[in-house]
Amino acid sequence: MITVHHLNNSRSQRILWMLEELGVPYEVKRYERGKDMQAPKAMRQIHPLGKSPILTDGERTIAETGAIVEYILERHGDGRLMPPPGTEAYWQARHFLHYAEGSAMPPLFLMLVLQMIPARAPMLVRPILRSAMQKVDTLLVLPQLKLHLDHWEQSLGATGWFAGPQMSVADIMMSFPVEAAAQRFGYEDRPRLREFLLRIHARPAYRQGLKRGGPYAYA
Repeated sequence: MITVHHLNNSRSQRILWMLEELGVPYEVKRYERGKDMQAPKAMRQIHPLGKSPILTDGERTIAETGAIVEYILERHGDGRLMPPPGTEAYWQARHFLHYAEGSAMPPLFLMLVLQMIPARAPMLVRPILRSAMQKVDTLLVLPQLKLHLDHWEQSLGATGWFAGPQMSVADIMMSFPVEAAAQRFGYEDRPRLREFLLRIHARPAYRQGLKRGGPYAYA
């Protein structure tokens, strides 16, 4: 039996959604973030890095979202959630499978760090740090984020999905960065991204994954 070691408000929500889409039986072991917003040390007993998601399947332990997704596809996909091999949609799906964590998440994480630094600093220096972090955000992070958002909006143009005419692993992987960025940008001027979120959030498998995973701020 597959067990997903799931951290609240984390990227592991995608794994629950994917398993629901495929109808794969699984168990959820929930973990809660501490006051520092970090995963609890108990997760290090499962994997040395202690980062979510972690999947265990018998004696096998797999970390990193992309690796977990590929493992599930290989063992349980039966051709589902991946466009036919060799097609353009197939390579688009492969692109987004790796891009979601490889390029999309770093600027979103940096945006979060820049917000956290002043909040955790001594009161006297907070105004100075807040001003400095805002400049970094404006000059460095925001242009990069807009570049990525343009890529996402354009990629959804043909079908409303990130790879091909049907929902695929690309959409599951991209759901978290799109949801995280929506917290800041809202997508009022990006209708394809807004509609994408409405579409995936309405899927029965997505909603069942939320029930299994517990509260999730991004949906």
